[in-house]
Amino acid sequence: MAKTLGKNDWNFAVDPCSESYSWVTPEAAPGNENFVTCGNCFPINVTNQICHVISISLIGNRITGPVPMELGNISSLQILVLEFNQLFGSLPKELGNLVQLKRLFLTSNNFTGEIPATFAKLTALRDFRIGDNQFSGTIPNFIQNWTNLTKLRISDLNGPDSTFPQLINVTMLDVLILRSCNINGTLLEYLGTMMNITVLDLSFNKLRGSIPSSYIGLRKANYIYLTGNFLSGSVPDWTQVSDAVNLFASSSRLNDLNCFLREKPCIVRQQVITANGDTYDPDIDSGGPARFQMGGENWAYSNTGHFMDSDHSVSYTCSIQSWFAMDFVELYTNARASPNSLTYYGFCLANGIYTVKLHFPEIMFDDDGTYNSLGRRVFDVYIQGKLVLKDFNIVKDAGGVGKVIIKNFIAVVNNSNLEIHFRWSGKGTTGIPFKSVYGPLISAISVESDENGNRNISAWALVGIVAAGVIIIILVFAILWWRVCRKQKSTLARELKQLDLETGFFSLRQIKAATNNFDITNKIGEGGFGPVYKGIMSDVTMIAVKQLSSKSRQRSREFLNEIGMISALQHPCLVKLYGCSAEGDQLLLIFEYMENNSLASALFGREECQIKLDWRTRHKICVGIARVDI
Repeated sequence: MAKTLGKNDWNFAVDPCSESYSWVTPEAAPGNENFVTCGNCFPINVTNQICHVISISLIGNRITGPVPMELGNISSLQILVLEFNQLFGSLPKELGNLVQLKRLFLTSNNFTGEIPATFAKLTALRDFRIGDNQFSGTIPNFIQNWTNLTKLRISDLNGPDSTFPQLINVTMLDVLILRSCNINGTLLEYLGTMMNITVLDLSFNKLRGSIPSSYIGLRKANYIYLTGNFLSGSVPDWTQVSDAVNLFASSSRLNDLNCFLREKPCIVRQQVITANGDTYDPDIDSGGPARFQMGGENWAYSNTGHFMDSDHSVSYTCSIQSWFAMDFVELYTNARASPNSLTYYGFCLANGIYTVKLHFPEIMFDDDGTYNSLGRRVFDVYIQGKLVLKDFNIVKDAGGVGKVIIKNFIAVVNNSNLEIHFRWSGKGTTGIPFKSVYGPLISAISVESDENGNRNISAWALVGIVAAGVIIIILVFAILWWRVCRKQKSTLARELKQLDLETGFFSLRQIKAATNNFDITNKIGEGGFGPVYKGIMSDVTMIAVKQLSSKSRQRSREFLNEIGMISALQHPCLVKLYGCSAEGDQLLLIFEYMENNSLASALFGREECQIKLDWRTRHKICVGIARVDI
């Protein structure tokens, strides 16, 4: 087994059950464990006894490879801890033979596949943790057999949607975490009868409906997280009791927050911090597990979550390591962390298009080649409800610890509010360099307007996190505006005006914002003219954008001909041409967006667009399209 795991620091010449501790790493780094312990000893004669291995713990040992199937032969094993390593492959079914196992920790490895069905025999389990892996499948139903469980932690399963597992007989649960496991359906009534629960985390699933009235039985729980579901209804009054921190995220609460932001009077922002010549708002609030805080006149933040198993003083902000050297270090001296969900809100913004810049340096990990350098921070980022960063790893993108990576995004503001959301779904290490180092980490946010016009909030920036904020470069915009205004109109633009078409003209910036810079995920087709993209304008109008292929030799002529032909045709069954864009080498046509159901519309759509055919003829058409020649 040691050979399979790459363990070469155990002295096999010494009995691990002797008084010698050669199988234990002396003075191990904090959080690093490497030991084998024995127990269940009984005498065989006056001087000798037989003992059994009851515990194996290998935390942060950099071991790699699959889990040895021979582990299943140690029938006396009660504790198996293999956290924070680089183990991979499927879990061996032989582990199901460890019927005395009470603790099984497999967090932060690279395991794949499903949890073996043989694990149904592990009925002695009290604590089971498998977060931060690549497991597929769903939560197995056989965990209802684990009636001795007190702690169950499963997060970030990559399998299909599934219903909530049956846990009605698992009555001793103290901690229940099923985060980001694709669980759908409604919240189950019986969870409210589990009086021992202190932590309930069902975040980032697909649960619907309201919070059952039986959940009043959980009012003594320390933490309840339902963030990132599709819950409806109101938040129960009992969540406000003073002896518990109960965190709910439902549609009604979100609507209340939006109303608050809309009704908040807009005040000119006081510029209080400067860095690199730019002005920032500070964010110096200490934070907490259930926190909504107005950080300035025109921004606020919300945080949910508590750091589990913390062996340090709990902090929702962190300071830079003294040895880090980076440009404009005053901007990145501190950062805000969150163990679950962190959202920043900007309000009193003029409606329009903005560039959002997120400033990330990793300042909590070390890069010294020791155990402390094994940490991985992985989280997701949403802007205006849209996922813009999936499984984001600061160190990986920045090229190391203590280095800054700035991510730029386009955001459309329609109701004067901007929402920037960071969430942790369970990936990444949770105990390096010490326990409870995980989740989103952000040092600065800046927001710049991409359009001219009056604003109620400064377009330099939205907020600086701890020492971060808003950046606007007026001189750059002035130069760009001057160049555009003085640039001579192209021949193509003059020809378009001469056609006197009843269509609109759009800027390339507008179309880039609508299509997220022609993101491949928005591509809906490809024709002889070129690719077609789906987009959404700042007024929420859905559009289809045809981009003339650069390979065409007669680009301008084809462009003008298509505009003229489509403009001349008017019919309720034809998509409407909203307009065009012709800037630089980009030639674009902007149409009304329609779903890909043209045949369905012809056969079953509104009467004026239906093909005038009897049902027998329609049937022949459908059969002819569906037939495959062999």
